[in-house]
Amino acid sequence: MPVQAAPQGAAKQSVRVAAVDLGATSGRVMSGRISPSGIELNELHRFPNGAVRAGRSFFWDILGIHREMLVGIREVARTGPLDGIGIDSWAVDYGLLDRDGQLLGNPFSHRDPRTDGIAAQVLDKVGAARLYGTTGIQQLAFNTIYQLVAARGTAALESADALLLLPDLLGYWLTGEMGAERTNASTTQLYDVNDGTWAIDLCRELGIPWSILPPLRDAGSVVGPLLPDVAREVGVGAGVPVVAVGSHDTASAVVGVPASTDRFAYISSGTWSLVGLELEKPVVTEAARQADFTNEGGVDGTIRFLKNVMGLWVLSESMRAWDGRRLGLTLQGLLAATAEFEPLRTVIDINDPRLLAPGTASDPMPERVVALAKEAGQPEPASPVAIARCILDSLVVAYRRNVRTAAELAGVDLEVVHIVGGGSQNALLCQLTADACGLPVIAGPTEAAALGNVLVQGRTLGADLPDLASMRALIRRSYDVRQYQPRPGLDWDAAEARVFGSQAG
Repeated sequence: MPVQAAPQGAAKQSVRVAAVDLGATSGRVMSGRISPSGIELNELHRFPNGAVRAGRSFFWDILGIHREMLVGIREVARTGPLDGIGIDSWAVDYGLLDRDGQLLGNPFSHRDPRTDGIAAQVLDKVGAARLYGTTGIQQLAFNTIYQLVAARGTAALESADALLLLPDLLGYWLTGEMGAERTNASTTQLYDVNDGTWAIDLCRELGIPWSILPPLRDAGSVVGPLLPDVAREVGVGAGVPVVAVGSHDTASAVVGVPASTDRFAYISSGTWSLVGLELEKPVVTEAARQADFTNEGGVDGTIRFLKNVMGLWVLSESMRAWDGRRLGLTLQGLLAATAEFEPLRTVIDINDPRLLAPGTASDPMPERVVALAKEAGQPEPASPVAIARCILDSLVVAYRRNVRTAAELAGVDLEVVHIVGGGSQNALLCQLTADACGLPVIAGPTEAAALGNVLVQGRTLGADLPDLASMRALIRRSYDVRQYQPRPGLDWDAAEARVFGSQAG
């Protein structure tokens, strides 16, 4: 399904855009230029991000994010003409607006505990098989559906006139136009993956006010021009459009995978790791449900058949705890020591829900890792190096299991695994993934989400990029990647069995 393209005519020789790429721990605004010779991507503004604790709850500082986004767009505009703007971010979180279009409080973070126990209530009412058959979504306690069920009866939800996922909320403040881009809408567990519509009957049964769900739009459509006041603030002329890119950052990151074959698996490795395949149709079989795989929308009508894995969040939270203890560790030095540490000594279930919440002074992340090792009857890691090795080995065991399971469920014979995002810079992680999967790993580019954001904008604004294959070919011409060949020697079957028991192998 092609995106909404620019009007017919000669392709533009050069398109320059601003890509707002928001992660759960940092945000960045990049300038991107597409020309026949390649892609030029430059980071012009970066800022920290993170959930803010207020009382017992975790929120996003969405106004601070908006402010920093405007600073970044202004920097892009200051350094050259600007043809468009696109926004991608993490999934599932949202803001509620009243009938005047005003925000009803700070958006909750998906790491907020208000959804504890809610999934069981929902499954008891609608049934797991029906929920999966309709939405095709992995069971994660923080999915939008559970956040909204948890919010039933609150003043905010009862006063809400519209719900906007975070990239769409930010786009609304730029343009005044409301909507929900499909790749992100598909993550909510409120979207019918078979029909491509909101699952209104499901909302009704669960007491969710479905009328607040905005109109759906495709990646590549034009949201609207910048509001005059916004255009003046960021220093551009009237009429600069905001383009709906693959607004779930993983959807943009998958566009940014430089694959030359359709028989590839991808791992978008960052705070979260998204491990899966790009397919033409969803897989909503009972086996896929039992394996807890998700079917999320991708750019050009594709399906991202994947599993959410906890990701490098566990390591970054551990580093934060060690920094707080003033241990003087650097990530580079820690990883160098970790590479020399005994492999597969301790492996845990990296997706254990106890690793989800941010660490605290009384419950730091490293101690949670040690506790899980002890609970599993495995050697307890006693130093930062041992804990870091446990985290990376456990992450790779999860990668291996989910790459293999995805291929089996979809009936695909894989040729290669692509790792993109921040984890692609971790040579140990990439080599271990090649070893564990028994497949070559191609690592990079790091900024895959921003690249996918830029490419979808570019096509909409007139660049000669008719399909995903042409986008990926342009990435291969523009960026160097690193290749890792699988090495024998470690017993990955046994390591997986230590985590998953007899289901492994």
